Amino acid sequence: MQNDYSALEESIGIKFKKTDLYNDAFTHKSYMNENRNIKKTDNERLEFLGDAVLELIVTEFLYLNYPDPEGVLTNWRSALVKKETLASISRELELGQYLFLSKGENATGGRDKDYILANTFEALLGSLYLDHGYPVAKKFVEKKLLIKLEKIISDGSYIDAKSHFQEVAQEKTGITPSYKLIKEEGPDHNKIFTMGAYIEKKIYGKGSGSNKQAAEQAAAGDALKKQGWQ
Repeated sequence: MQNDYSALEESIGIKFKKTDLYNDAFTHKSYMNENRNIKKTDNERLEFLGDAVLELIVTEFLYLNYPDPEGVLTNWRSALVKKETLASISRELELGQYLFLSKGENATGGRDKDYILANTFEALLGSLYLDHGYPVAKKFVEKKLLIKLEKIISDGSYIDAKSHFQEVAQEKTGITPSYKLIKEEGPDHNKIFTMGAYIEKKIYGKGSGSNKQAAEQAAAGDALKKQGWQ
């Protein structure tokens, strides 16, 4: 079981030394569940490591380069490391083509699912850290992720929609919004939740996502847009 990583190495400007690390980084747990006779590991441990490395790199960068208050830096960091941002970079790097997936996961579009691509980015970062050390991992994140910060700041996409909706709703109505599940659909491994954003009994917005938290954020964003409270 082996990938040809030459195109990816050229794309990121890093030569892989310990190839087995990268094979693990691209192995989704569904593949291992379907191929229990293969002696290797999935990418969850590398994802765990990569997540920690990513948070340190981003936090260090923000601390050293921006004098803003802690709350602002936290929002910027959250926008940088969120699932959607990491998945978009994985698509730019075409990481999906290297994934080892089960037949079922592959058939249901696993190579382009946000959560799988985001986890794969973190696993790749974990591999780079183990293979080359912190400076190389840091340079990779700076080159592929941190360059997106200025756009995130300029377009306001770092704003937490739920927090903003609560703040404006309390200011205008004196009432704290609440969220209720409208519907839940899809198989257990790929559910879609639709939540409603309410002020008292009136619904102000609806939103969908792969978990209730994401759906609530989408509902809050929809409410802000519909009310012209952005």
